[in-house]
Amino acid sequence: MIANARMYAVTPEAEAAWARIIGHVAEEAGARFDYVPYPAPQPLEDLWRRPDLGCVFMCGYPIALRIADVIPLASPIPDAPWAEGRAVYRSDLIVRADSLWTRLEDSFGGRLGWTVEHSHSGFNALRHHLMAYRTAERPSVYAATTGHLVTARRILDEVLAGGIDIGPLDGFWHMLIARWKPELTAGIKVLASTGTAPMPAFVAGAGSNPDLVDRLRAAFAAAHRRDWFAPLARDLLITGFEPVTQDSFAQTLSWDSEARQAGYLTPG
Repeated sequence: MIANARMYAVTPEAEAAWARIIGHVAEEAGARFDYVPYPAPQPLEDLWRRPDLGCVFMCGYPIALRIADVIPLASPIPDAPWAEGRAVYRSDLIVRADSLWTRLEDSFGGRLGWTVEHSHSGFNALRHHLMAYRTAERPSVYAATTGHLVTARRILDEVLAGGIDIGPLDGFWHMLIARWKPELTAGIKVLASTGTAPMPAFVAGAGSNPDLVDRLRAAFAAAHRRDWFAPLARDLLITGFEPVTQDSFAQTLSWDSEARQAGYLTPG
């Protein structure tokens, strides 16, 4: 069985910290996973569909959409005021720091970017947030849209390089990259943030032993009480983990449904 934390492995150091957390949790649960690196641009959906998943990060929107047959285990709780002690996250809508824009509305008519259709932070949350600004006379609020940028890092790079004017950055990923590579975020600012939604989760393959699934959820829930947790939590900006199930991600489907009913299929 394999483990992987690519979604939030923003640097080799961060990935090593995630691997250590997984190792401690697995040991407490009586399991052993082989940590397998899976760097971008390899498609995450291929990773999620592997039958040997033991403990792998997966976005909540594709969990809800059931694009892969998995069992959600637990989600991290970001160490951020907006999380309010819950396993939730949001998307930050970023522009260059030298932009004269100060409100999201200032960016309308510019060039928007998004990541991939099965991403919550890079697509679904962005689309839901922009719905409030659409009208019958103005069904699109941006003049141009660039999709399929795939990763949060690509959104950041395109904003900094001027390829797009504004894009959605996973708020927890934003926290981590600012912690580990502050020089990358020094050149951006946040115009607005979306509402919060369920955090990505560690998942196991659908064929996992039910007793092991229960032990892993319990081990994640107890992690914040273990001696090994505090230094790793400081590195990864988390306060603990919340056990989750398939039903935990229903909110992402409701946001998707609202957009589809409004005929708003892609952000823009």
